[in-house]
Amino acid sequence: MARDFLGTGWRFPPGADAAGTVSLSRFEADIKEAIWIILSTAKGERAMRPEFGCGIHDLVFAPINNATLREVETSVFTALTEFEPRIEIISVSASDREAKNGKLLISIDYRVIITNNEFNMVFPFYLSEGRP
Repeated sequence: MARDFLGTGWRFPPGADAAGTVSLSRFEADIKEAIWIILSTAKGERAMRPEFGCGIHDLVFAPINNATLREVETSVFTALTEFEPRIEIISVSASDREAKNGKLLISIDYRVIITNNEFNMVFPFYLSEGRP
C-alpha cells in the first residue's frame, strides 16, 4: 500500500494513553510532525546528529528585512529538502506581519511524493524568549 511508505512514528510531542501505550502518528500526520521537528531543531542541537535541523535559529538576532526573510525561506527549503525525503517543496514564504508580536510566520506548501497530495502549514518562528 502506498500510504505505508508515509510511515508511523511517535507523536510529537511524545505522549502516552492511560494504559501507558506510546501515542503514534501515521501517514500525513507523521510527515507534518517531522516537518515541525526539523524546523524546531537548531543545527548542532542534537549531539549525535549535529547537521540535523534548520538554520533559521542562527537568524534570531538578524534585522527583520527582505534579505533576512529570503534567508529564512532558503534555510527552511534547504532543511526540508535534506531531511524530509517523503515530500517535495512547492513553496516557502516568510512573512513579517507578526514581527511586532515577536514572530515570523513561515508558510510551507508541499506535496507528498507517493500520494501526490498537496498540503500546507504555517510554522511560527518566535523571535523572543518564553514562547511555545
